[in-house]
Amino acid sequence: MAKLYLLLAAFFGGTGVMLGAFGAHGLRDKVAENLLEAYKTGVHYQMIHALALIAVAILIQQIGAKTSLIVSGALFAVGILLFSGSLYGLTFGGPRILGPITPLGGTLMIGGWVALFVAALGYTK
Repeated sequence: MAKLYLLLAAFFGGTGVMLGAFGAHGLRDKVAENLLEAYKTGVHYQMIHALALIAVAILIQQIGAKTSLIVSGALFAVGILLFSGSLYGLTFGGPRILGPITPLGGTLMIGGWVALFVAALGYTK
């Protein structure tokens, strides 16, 4: 699982940089300001949670594949796809159904942090 989460972190981190650069240089003056802000929020949260996935991968290597760590990483990854992905889709004129998907993705990200908290509670050296 550590390798999978590290691979996902690298993918999300790399694509986050690419999407951020595209937003800064390719979208300015091409989409409405509110859509550009939503896009930037998607990139920001994608990058934060890519780093969180790296932390989860390291923790799995250090203390083992605890269920709460596995759940945390999965929630972070799916949360990125739903939260950031829906914001990107809305920016590019995707269907309105993407709107309700954004808070679902955010809820999954929060769940990832809760699962990481549970892992920390159960940690004994």
